[in-house]
Amino acid sequence: MITRPLDLLSKLRPPPRNYDFLFLVNGGLIALFFVLFGSRFVLSPGLRLNNADIMLPASSDAVRSATATPVSVSVNANGQIWGDTGQIPLPKLREWLAAQAKRSPGSTLLVIGDIRAPMDVFTSISDAATAAGFGRVQLAMQSVAPGVGAAP
Repeated sequence: MITRPLDLLSKLRPPPRNYDFLFLVNGGLIALFFVLFGSRFVLSPGLRLNNADIMLPASSDAVRSATATPVSVSVNANGQIWGDTGQIPLPKLREWLAAQAKRSPGSTLLVIGDIRAPMDVFTSISDAATAAGFGRVQLAMQSVAPGVGAAP
């Protein structure tokens, strides 16, 4: 009985040599590039806050005025200012903002401020950001549907 009538096996090329080490080198280089050139836009550093920890103001125009903000600071209810390097004392705020403005000149600073935070902290951040070279200062807001009241 003939089990292989077309004899296809004899017409095939021989299998290539084993290149498994190249696949390992390629995987290692990909992992190295992810480590060296990782983007801060993939995983944003910051403090994880519960919804009860910070209360943002709400507006129906929040989405319409959205813009890219490469630098942000957070202000909690006690008036403490937090950046990507940790807590920033108010006297060192101008230095920190100047260093951030050099990395992205003319950009927008995002202030994530609790509605219970003192307003003088926001004005001092805004003044320092303008003096440091930021183009605009934007206050973070929650988006609510038009006609719906803001959360307390």
